[in-house]
Amino acid sequence: MKARILIVDDDHVFRITTEALLRDDGYDVVAVADGQQAVAALESSQFDLMILDLRMPGTNGLGVLEALRRWGNDVPILMISGFGTIADAVQALHTGADDFLTKPVDPSVLSDRVAQLLQRRPKSLGAEAEPSGLIGRSAALQTVREAIQLVAPSEATVLITGETGTGKELVARAIHNFSARARGPFIAVNCAALAESLLESELFGHVRGAFTGAVRDHAGLFQAAHGGTILLDEIGDISPAMQHRLLRVVQERELLPVGGTTAVKVDVRILATTNRDLRAEVARGRFREDLYYRLKVFQIELPPLRERSHDVPLIVKHWLDTRAAGVGCSPFAMRLLQAYAWPGNVRELLAVLESTAIRAAGTSIQAQHLPPEIRQASGSAHREPNAAARTQADAAEIRDALEQANGVRARAAELLGVGRTTLWRRMKELGIDA
Repeated sequence: MKARILIVDDDHVFRITTEALLRDDGYDVVAVADGQQAVAALESSQFDLMILDLRMPGTNGLGVLEALRRWGNDVPILMISGFGTIADAVQALHTGADDFLTKPVDPSVLSDRVAQLLQRRPKSLGAEAEPSGLIGRSAALQTVREAIQLVAPSEATVLITGETGTGKELVARAIHNFSARARGPFIAVNCAALAESLLESELFGHVRGAFTGAVRDHAGLFQAAHGGTILLDEIGDISPAMQHRLLRVVQERELLPVGGTTAVKVDVRILATTNRDLRAEVARGRFREDLYYRLKVFQIELPPLRERSHDVPLIVKHWLDTRAAGVGCSPFAMRLLQAYAWPGNVRELLAVLESTAIRAAGTSIQAQHLPPEIRQASGSAHREPNAAARTQADAAEIRDALEQANGVRARAAELLGVGRTTLWRRMKELGIDA
């Protein structure tokens, strides 16, 4: 199947010559002259690549790029400019462009860049959705992916740190899946959820008669993970005594079952996660320094969601596509989701999506469907860098609400989560009739 490419450029000569060039290269090409036509084309059809002019009348290329990334459209974008500077390129790439070229563009260079971007696209999509399970295009998340790819083939012990809900177990599973142990078991143990006596028996096993109720020998989870990987989740919560027992296993891959006298060798890779600052815990005497350094052979730090807010639309789109087919998210609701600080990180966002998708009842998630604490973030949600993009997004949001409300302004205002007077004033400012 031919790759589909959308060209957006107000330069008529560049548009038709580039269209002809790419058609000769075997692509299916659509060419439009401005940002508004580009948005309409993207709403009505799927494209594998977009060539976007930086400076155009009306909404410029950067405004289109910002709006697309904010709304969760992840089409690869090659930005073109006839007035290109280093600052322009940096801004475009930071906003979400995948590549940047200045005019005049050598046809062979353009063909090569297009081919490279299309070749990279499947890998990019895989990185955003699977197999790591980490969704996003941010530089911080890309650093995590690169760290996973780097350490997975080794046998190194890995310490995965980050706030609750950032996806530490996903990283651990990805390390296992990309390793030579992928065919072996992956055992995850929540160290914070088990009492110390139970955790000891579960991890190391016990022999018959070790305690009341131990009527037979029991192999622990380290033995169950033989040939594979064991994840010690929230290891910062274990007691000093358990830390001492773990040290020998981490160091020697050898354990002593509870009540036993004979050491058992295990072939297992050890991964650990924590939401605590273990270095600070060591300084306070709450965590063994020797165990800390044994665990921290290689460390991966996961960023909180508030530090990668541009990934929110991608996470929302991926969840809706896979878990709530037919449910969309309005641009205004998406801006509210991006503005919220997400103290519970991705886990909290997914819980909110599940509840709001139910409230949306098979239509589009609107501001009124979101929890009050997220709607209250609306002030920061409107601090957008490009006025034209903001105006375009607001107009689209209002028209969408009016259409759903059959033109009834009171109902449209309710859908938008604003007062009727506010809606009327904004419609007048945007020149919208109903």
